[in-house]
Amino acid sequence: MAGDLVARVLVDSPLPQLDQLFDYRVPERLREVVRAGMRVRVPLRTGGRIANAWLVELGDHSEFAGRLSELDDVVSEAPMLTPEVWRLARAAADRAAGNASDILRLAIPGRYVRAERAWLTAEPDPGPLPVDPPAPPGGMEGALARGLATGERMALAADARPVRLPDGTWVGAWASELALAAANVLASDRSAILVVPDYRDQEQLEAALGALVDARRVLRTDARQTGPARYRAFLDATGEAARIIVGNRSAVYAPAARLGLIAFWDDGDGLMNEPLSPGVHPRDAALIRQEQSGAALLFAGHTRSVEVQRLVELGWVHEVPLQKPVRPRIVVTERQAQTEPGSARIPSAAWREAQEAAALGPVLVQVARPGNAPLLVCDRCREPAKCAACSGPLAIPRSGGAAVCTLCGTAASAWRCPVCEGTKLRAATVGASRTAEELGRAFPRTRVILSDGERPVLRVEPEPALIVATRGAEPFAEGGYRAVLLLDGERMLLRETLRVAEDCLRWWSNAAALAAPGAPVFLVGVAGELASALATWRQPEWAAHELASRRTLRFPPAIRVASVTSGRERLARALDAVTEAVPGVDVLGPVPVEDGLERALVRFDYGQGAAVARTLEAEMIRAATERRKPVAGRQVKRPILRVRFDDPEVP
Repeated sequence: MAGDLVARVLVDSPLPQLDQLFDYRVPERLREVVRAGMRVRVPLRTGGRIANAWLVELGDHSEFAGRLSELDDVVSEAPMLTPEVWRLARAAADRAAGNASDILRLAIPGRYVRAERAWLTAEPDPGPLPVDPPAPPGGMEGALARGLATGERMALAADARPVRLPDGTWVGAWASELALAAANVLASDRSAILVVPDYRDQEQLEAALGALVDARRVLRTDARQTGPARYRAFLDATGEAARIIVGNRSAVYAPAARLGLIAFWDDGDGLMNEPLSPGVHPRDAALIRQEQSGAALLFAGHTRSVEVQRLVELGWVHEVPLQKPVRPRIVVTERQAQTEPGSARIPSAAWREAQEAAALGPVLVQVARPGNAPLLVCDRCREPAKCAACSGPLAIPRSGGAAVCTLCGTAASAWRCPVCEGTKLRAATVGASRTAEELGRAFPRTRVILSDGERPVLRVEPEPALIVATRGAEPFAEGGYRAVLLLDGERMLLRETLRVAEDCLRWWSNAAALAAPGAPVFLVGVAGELASALATWRQPEWAAHELASRRTLRFPPAIRVASVTSGRERLARALDAVTEAVPGVDVLGPVPVEDGLERALVRFDYGQGAAVARTLEAEMIRAATERRKPVAGRQVKRPILRVRFDDPEVP
């Protein structure tokens, strides 16, 4: 095919057999407009269909000896797939036995023609670069500053305190630290990508950046934007100007000119888990991108995730301690006293501190769940009470009365504990609404503010108030809270998941960091190593102990896990193929899951990941291309073989 202009494209399809580059001849009518990175339309031989695709690269020859089909049309006028993003998408998909097109669907937003044409005709003005920005909080002998300059991988324990910006806005010290690091990278004409769990953290980070760099140099990308605004921000990121890109988990795939920093805040947050196929965690994508680009990589948080702790112990990530860290004053109260009126859930010491603090400023009360009705447990063994009809949780209605199922409404009049045969129920936790009502009666002259997922509150003023918030929905108080009460700790630890202790430590640490310096933080109803780690503010040591335990039990992240779901026969063939191709893998299961399907877990060491991914991907292609004989009067069902690497749903 010498002499022709050949386009190598990736078809935008979830079918695993199409996850490869296909060659198409560029017709004469498109040779002047076609460029690598554009969206195009190509014909498929099956059924004469026209499919969307990404033009990855252009060449002058093809290895295919036959006649090439022609490109049908060019969809977008602007190239959106940069070579760096393509390499990242390909590597991330191969690691997870997924499709690169699924990664690109996360990385590149939907097209808006009007926004694209306005961007093409506009004259770019990204604003000036920062001049002599303040030095980052360098830790011991400027370790952070050196790491930013040399492209190291670092783990930073952020200061646990609120700070005031020059314009009077209050943000967490972590936001100021990340903003300073990004501004220093931007001053050297390099881009930075800052990834945070949700919009609350994003608002603080943008406020901190606004005090350091020109607003035109900061690009926001998240689901709260309108479609055209997000698409316009993405197009700006594809330009040659260095930018600071702030967003949630998908921002790790954003194009960035001369990438100099990828920074994560709280990478262990559950909101960082990618629910869409192939489910690559942004932390793993960032590690791949850091190796490809040579940019610095920074993991910051009040609580270090066990995954980052593993990288620190391997020497792959270097720990950066702060020179003078600020730590909250944690008070652990395992036993709950009930001597004060209305204080059944709050110990006496915490109750008195809350009364004094509420007269001076805001007081935070963190609870486990929203709503009004308390969840119930067995009074004897503390086993969560489940409905006998549907296994839903039992709770007390808002209007009072007997316990009923929250799902089907069945009364629990004849309930009996399946563990200890007990018949008495007790409240395990009270919802945020009920807590706010009780505290409102106990503090009649104090304003009570409720913040949860349905009624989020971002900020509160420094005036006296009681703020009742569910975990993760705590508002930021200007100047910090005068006291923090962490309730329902025992109930939070009842969640049936491997990561319950890690999650609880992170929730409590993030809430404690909202307190003003020196303000008391009471952890109620929790004792042991977890409470000690919070009280001494030694979360990395707890993460090291947790990792050692998981290594002994061969639990993630000490090893990797792939969940494989299919019918019994097909699942058996896939597992046989993996165990034969990759010696040493460990298979757990299978167990039935749904609709006649079964699931098995494949455990393997990190060095075996590439071989396991290739083998399972080949099995998925075999299942997708297998022909089945039609049965008269029945619709032929497509064979199912689902594979998920590092599945967060695996307990």
